[in-house]
Amino acid sequence: MKNIIVLGAGMVGSTIAIDLSKKHHITLTDYNQEALQKAKQKCNDLSIQLLDVTDKNTLQQTIKKFDLVVCAVPGFLGFEALKSIIEAEMDVIDISFFSENSLELDTLAKEKNITAIVDCGVAPGMDNIILGYYNEKMKLTDFECLVGGLPKVKKWPFCYKAPFSPIDVIEEYTRPARYIENGKMITREALTDCEFVEFDKVGTLESFNSDGLRSIMFTMPHIKNMKEKTLRYPGHVEYVSVLKESGFFNTKEIEINGTKISPLDFTSKVLFDEWKLGETEEEITVMRITVKGENADGKIEEIVYTLHDEYCSETKTSSMARTTGYTASAAANLFLEGKFKEKGVFPPELVGKHEECFHYFLNYLKERNIHYKKNSQLV
Repeated sequence: MKNIIVLGAGMVGSTIAIDLSKKHHITLTDYNQEALQKAKQKCNDLSIQLLDVTDKNTLQQTIKKFDLVVCAVPGFLGFEALKSIIEAEMDVIDISFFSENSLELDTLAKEKNITAIVDCGVAPGMDNIILGYYNEKMKLTDFECLVGGLPKVKKWPFCYKAPFSPIDVIEEYTRPARYIENGKMITREALTDCEFVEFDKVGTLESFNSDGLRSIMFTMPHIKNMKEKTLRYPGHVEYVSVLKESGFFNTKEIEINGTKISPLDFTSKVLFDEWKLGETEEEITVMRITVKGENADGKIEEIVYTLHDEYCSETKTSSMARTTGYTASAAANLFLEGKFKEKGVFPPELVGKHEECFHYFLNYLKERNIHYKKNSQLV
């Protein structure tokens, strides 16, 4: 039994903490006392502590008392928090999904002789793990990931709810989307190249470009075609695009009656209630991961993994928090059990490439009723 500190008591962070508390002593920290109390009510085994991760000295002094750090802070805080953790010579599992390139911290992590496993969620996360595994088995030419979290009840106009802050969602809609086509990096605006896609149990969804490839653009440059697209109910993209094109996501402050405010801050505030996922609100996570290439027999094979996960009424845990959080807690247990010992910064594809690690993740999630179903065919 180890002592683990979890930074961030949001829906995902608290889910990780509760899951890890089955085997370890967990201290959950946040800047928000109310969020901490809410997590404590769900799991009395948790220790809770107020902590501001932007206070670097306090953060580093605090985490030094633990065996492992799990970082689940909002994306805009993530890179600096991860850097501070590494500088403090602490091993870390990170799911903060910041826009910066985590591999820039690899040299520092090696100097400090620590392990940092980053992007350990559902996507990025499990899609990387699956890609990393099959990259060792096949000569891959193609990778595609379609993924989205959706409410069961469609409420007009956006038909969307998020288990994290609207500003992180809006970041996904504004950050230019990069993908690989015929070996070349292509950059397009987010929300472009909309296509309708059919999913069992859900029906028709629309997919659009988002900047989700992240580390695999650098760790898997030999794969000629790679793309990730986000899934939403049909119509969502049009309404969000209207806001975007009208300037509601701009960060430059404007003055209204003597008060300066950025349109993005205003929009986030307005959308907070509209997009906030209720504590017991039912939602689903859907994902389709496709890899294609030459198998060991020299034949072209296409392998597809699908995920359909729903809100758990027994534990009152959202599907997105389950599929994201349990992947992170799997990484934490995998590391603490000594199944991955390399030093440096490791995105999930560099962990999943090891057969034992790949099966560890799938089995860990299966035990929590999260199932990745595999189909393959020769093409």
